[in-house]
Amino acid sequence: MGNFGLQQHYETAKKTGALRLSQKKLDEFPSNLRTLAHLLRNLDISENKFTRLPDEIGEFTLLKQINLSRNRLTTLPEIIGLLLKLECFNASSNYIERIPHSFSKLSHLKQVNLSDNRITEFPLMFCDLKHLDILDLSKNKLTIIPDAAFLLSVTELNLNQNQISIISDRIAECSRLKTLRLEENCLQLNAIPTRILKESKISMLALTGNLFEMKQFADVEGYDDYMERYTAVKKKMF
Repeated sequence: MGNFGLQQHYETAKKTGALRLSQKKLDEFPSNLRTLAHLLRNLDISENKFTRLPDEIGEFTLLKQINLSRNRLTTLPEIIGLLLKLECFNASSNYIERIPHSFSKLSHLKQVNLSDNRITEFPLMFCDLKHLDILDLSKNKLTIIPDAAFLLSVTELNLNQNQISIISDRIAECSRLKTLRLEENCLQLNAIPTRILKESKISMLALTGNLFEMKQFADVEGYDDYMERYTAVKKKMF
């Protein structure tokens, strides 16, 4: 799509601070998009053909939301760490293998969606973000939840459809973690740490589709402690 075809979107963005360029068959930033860099608070360039983000993205310092989902990105630039006002980041359904350490600077992030990528190492840079509520790493290639993950401040951690076989028992120390999703991984029953069941604040532990029958889960030490929390939360909902 030529710049003329985008002009109406630009004019709207000047008034609203939001620009949606989804499904425009774009493979690079339009040349005059930079003119909106100091106006935009919401940028949606999902469902295009981007293979990389240009360094110009670092100029969009007012952005609070950015949607990069369903592109062809293989990396994210370190310069993304300049987007200090960012609250919601979505780069799901790409080909991303690693996350820049500069994400640790984005202290206002509340929601991060990196599902359906190719991430192999747990991205510990998110442990520095005290306002992060939801981290979605489902449909990646993670194999372990490491010790350092206990520093996460999230209330919900989605790790469904990875290849996780090892969980550090220190995840029980996560100060705010209430929902932990581990469906369709490679977990044996004895890989579920007793500390998670007995000592954590987790009230929703999703485990279906692993290497054991769910009815066996009820026999694990600490199951009754976990069910007390689960039931208490359910009662509050109704």
